[in-house]
Amino acid sequence: MMKKQLMLLLALVFCSAVWAQNDRLTPEKLWELGRVSLQDVSPDGKLTLYSVRYYDLGENKGTSDLYLLPTDGGAAKRLTRSPETEYNALFRPDGFRISYLQDGQIWEVDLKGSNQKKLSALTDINGYAWSPTGNAVLFTRDVKYDNNLKDKYPDLPKANARIIDDLMYRHWNQWHDYKYSNVFYIGYRDGEIFGEPKNIMGEAYDAPLNPFGGMEQISWSADGKYIAYTCKKLSGKAYAESTNSDIYLYELATEKTKNITAGMNGYDMEPAFSPDGKYLAWNSMKTPGFESDRNRIFSYELATGKKEELTVGLDQSCDHPQWSKDSKTIYFRGGNKATYQIYSLDPSAKTIKQLTKGIHNYNGFKVAGTDQLVAQKTTMSMPTELFRVDAKTGVGTMISGVNKAALAKLKMGEVKQRMVKTTDGKDMLVWMIYPPDFDPSKKYPALLYCQGGPQSAVSQFFSYRWNFQLMAANDYIIVAPNRRGLPSFGRAWNDEISGDWGGQAMKDYFSAIDDAKRETYIDENRLGAVGASYGGYSVYWLAGNHNKRFKTFISHCGLFNLESWYGTTEELFFANQDIGGPYWGNMPPNSYAKHSPHRYVQNWDTPILVIHGEKDFRVPIGEGMQAFQAAQLQKIPSRFLYFPEEGHWVQSPQNGVLWHRVFFEWLDKSLK
Repeated sequence: MMKKQLMLLLALVFCSAVWAQNDRLTPEKLWELGRVSLQDVSPDGKLTLYSVRYYDLGENKGTSDLYLLPTDGGAAKRLTRSPETEYNALFRPDGFRISYLQDGQIWEVDLKGSNQKKLSALTDINGYAWSPTGNAVLFTRDVKYDNNLKDKYPDLPKANARIIDDLMYRHWNQWHDYKYSNVFYIGYRDGEIFGEPKNIMGEAYDAPLNPFGGMEQISWSADGKYIAYTCKKLSGKAYAESTNSDIYLYELATEKTKNITAGMNGYDMEPAFSPDGKYLAWNSMKTPGFESDRNRIFSYELATGKKEELTVGLDQSCDHPQWSKDSKTIYFRGGNKATYQIYSLDPSAKTIKQLTKGIHNYNGFKVAGTDQLVAQKTTMSMPTELFRVDAKTGVGTMISGVNKAALAKLKMGEVKQRMVKTTDGKDMLVWMIYPPDFDPSKKYPALLYCQGGPQSAVSQFFSYRWNFQLMAANDYIIVAPNRRGLPSFGRAWNDEISGDWGGQAMKDYFSAIDDAKRETYIDENRLGAVGASYGGYSVYWLAGNHNKRFKTFISHCGLFNLESWYGTTEELFFANQDIGGPYWGNMPPNSYAKHSPHRYVQNWDTPILVIHGEKDFRVPIGEGMQAFQAAQLQKIPSRFLYFPEEGHWVQSPQNGVLWHRVFFEWLDKSLK
């Protein structure tokens, strides 16, 4: 009898524990959330068009559908229910119909979701935009300019090789396919696309920029007479070593193209015409080769050709410039102390005002009417939702609520700001994320999160890989410092990482974890360090220099040997700027001897999980293989999680869940 009662009691305790965990975030629940993307706002600002992407874990794929809702709030209307994905959705300039891409073709649908129609036989379209006058459509499409092996040797159809004579033969996660994205336009009238498409480039260069550029890099003038596009007209080694993209202005009547940023040798992107047709604004970086330089906003007067910076004296980056309807204001996004906010700029007076405030990130946004914006907003506890933002007060109101019901069932941990003194006397913002049901009388294992970039703020992002709430749901306290090199704290803080990867930034990590472990609720004997990319580099470096602070490490796509990495990565401008150049010649003395993690591998004494993707060409697979082999040969407990079809990120649903399972299995074994 006593045995039966004991068994019943144990069963009740187990069931209570399981029930209590049902309100915790899991990898599977993370993949069930809808991923919201703002597409467009109607010409009168009254309607907001967006997409939601849902993933099917069993099918291992996702699809997106389009939705329409009143900007002032109300019920959303679903416009599409196709098994295919709809994207690049836009209101037609008259506001009566909505267009979108599906499988590389342009379709239209009415505002009720009825009368779907394919506009033409044009195929293989990457992106498109309406002319403001509604009489034409511009689009981008890949054009084959280079000969491949079969073109050169047609009598060897089964030969499988590449003949490579220059650099940039692969980029990010793809080998070069001998094609280039060019900009075209074609006529439109009465619901029909007609005529022959006009290629305004006809050159073996990409517009928008590969690999991540979109239609924000191409723009029509308000009168439809000009097209501005972003392009880096370089190739091979020159392309690999330079960030010199330019803004090109094409005049439809004369078919002439003008480079309006000639002599500006950093990144120039995101051209945006003013509605009155007088000006063009864009993002510009000054320093050649520095991809994380301060982004400024410039303007160009079409009538006179006058160029000027509008953000002189602003000690932060700006991006995504958009004009108000009356052309008197430019709105942009900027970082402020590990958050991203919306700002307004008066281009005449050159005065800047921060519109939004709070612990959040505002990401993409669009102007909606005369006095409001629609923006994508995230926090560490909330995936992207759409907010209406008052352009005068900056007050934001949620209008989408796609994940509101799902999040209501989940218990999130508290997120706190903590200011920590660094070894050189500076104040560093550290995010602390606590488990749900946190009990300060208990002791918890803690994870030092090492950010990638290296110039990428630990802001209020909601990640589907490095999700702090998911880590906290597994009863870990997360210590996430905005160490040296992270933006939104002024240029000096941002730029100190260049040439000093293994220096002050590593000391900042030690400052963050040493400060956190003083808390009685953190078990200093159960500390781990985790991170990806530069964060993965940080983990490798810490593994050889941590003085037994940590009990486990996880490195995803980290740089292990800076010499081998320099010899295999693709965008050399990044390596030249941040490391100081190649490992031969006149490079800074510490770049490789002091800062390369493999120089300290003889000090490794701690279990480590290495994760890497075969298609990661930014940090090639050999970096992870070298690190794992070094651990194995020194008989250090280690595991290698290898993804043959993934690149720098893990993007397929089942691989994503597997990533998290292995991640937490390793942590639980090491720290619990």
